[in-house]
Amino acid sequence: MARSPRLDAPLGRGTTRARPTSRDRFGRFTEWVARAMGTPAFLLMLTLFCVAWILWNTLTPDHLRFDDAALGFTALTLMLSLQASYAAPLILLAQNRQDDRDRVQIEQDRQRAERNLADTEYLAREIVALRMALEERNTQLVTRDVLRNELKALLAELDPADEKHGEKLGAEKHTGGAAS
Repeated sequence: MARSPRLDAPLGRGTTRARPTSRDRFGRFTEWVARAMGTPAFLLMLTLFCVAWILWNTLTPDHLRFDDAALGFTALTLMLSLQASYAAPLILLAQNRQDDRDRVQIEQDRQRAERNLADTEYLAREIVALRMALEERNTQLVTRDVLRNELKALLAELDPADEKHGEKLGAEKHTGGAAS
């Protein structure tokens, strides 16, 4: 029975959708190599490896040595050259991938900035239009008292029994609250 993918969870490594291509896998591998070679741990391990190599080939008996110190540790030199000849292109590939991602991110940022600028200009035009409309009408802003009187009138229309109560409140308002 095929299990349907969950849409509320991000895709994990075990999903069958959007499998990475071999190019993506190799690209991720190059980035891993570049990241690993740029760490102090890698440099320390490489240094310890070289020191151990040199010590082994100088301090052990002649029949256990595999790289002659008299020849300048030829095998070690070849190994380090081989490591460097592979490391440099892998690091460059990882940098190219990062440059591609940066280029896409810059383009998305530019598009986002254009949309923000367009939105800001639109809002500024709308505010100016509202200000001009207010100036043209030269209308009075609604005060709390005007709003209160309008609401009382509407309530009076809805319920005739409240009309007397509304008139009483209006009388109190005009006399300053002295009427009871």
